[in-house]
Amino acid sequence: MNEKKSWWLRLKDGLKKTSDTLEDGLKNVFVRKRLDQETLDELEELLILSDMGVETASKLTQALSKEKMDKDITLEEIKEFLAERVTSILIPYTSELSISKAHHPHVILVVGVNGSGKTTTIGKLAKQWHDVGHKVRLAACDTFRAAAVEQLQVWANRSGIPVSVGKENADAAALAFEALQLAKEEGSNILMIDTAGRLHNKAGLMDELKKLTRVIQKLEPSAPHSVLLVLDATTGQNAHAQVQTFKEMIGVTGLIVTKLDGTAKGGVVVSLCEKFKLPIHAIGVGESIDDLRPFTASDFARTLISMD
Repeated sequence: MNEKKSWWLRLKDGLKKTSDTLEDGLKNVFVRKRLDQETLDELEELLILSDMGVETASKLTQALSKEKMDKDITLEEIKEFLAERVTSILIPYTSELSISKAHHPHVILVVGVNGSGKTTTIGKLAKQWHDVGHKVRLAACDTFRAAAVEQLQVWANRSGIPVSVGKENADAAALAFEALQLAKEEGSNILMIDTAGRLHNKAGLMDELKKLTRVIQKLEPSAPHSVLLVLDATTGQNAHAQVQTFKEMIGVTGLIVTKLDGTAKGGVVVSLCEKFKLPIHAIGVGESIDDLRPFTASDFARTLISMD
């Protein structure tokens, strides 16, 4: 119970910028007791500004209009309505990443632009899985960024997890192949592969990811079994463009949203679910290992709308 409460408090703290902005906005919008068109328009604008997206904002205000138009309504009723509706939007996309026992190992390709928190996220997930008994190996295949390789090594050493590292600018596909061979030999049940995130060279990155996939499939035809895209919430609607690009490049199977504590744009999580229909496996609200947790629809929605 204490752990649940401490995560709830961390989530509240992490989403504070977004929830405070929404809360202040709702107080300003609902100065009249009766719901009229002007208030609805202001609410829709507020939801769009919180990065929930035009489609989601329109859907929520239309639903509210059907139920409450020209009726008396309180701020608390509005918040309860929004929390319930946002929860129902998010529920289908709430699923912790499950590790398949059918694969030896379960190969996870982790993609995302540089600076999204990708390498840190790999370190945190690897430690969490290691701590519950999984045998994990990491592969530092972002070979163009020495800092990313060093960062992954620090996480791996701290957790006692083996990591495959090549020389700077080494061939990422060859390194991934070697890491997969080692993972099979040592009986690892998870292999996490960190990849480059140089979106300014989109064609080159696409070629590299496709080559990496082709090469590891020579050893494990069904790999990768999961393709996780790590997104930085502070980029707001730009996250949509990243999902679109990586989906076209590599076929993303799930999302992880980081840095929710650094933005008032936390509503982007809702618009991502609405638009791309991809599961959100985890969210990050801070730097520590415990600040990356499985995504829960009702907790997220109620925190976003400032419901205690």
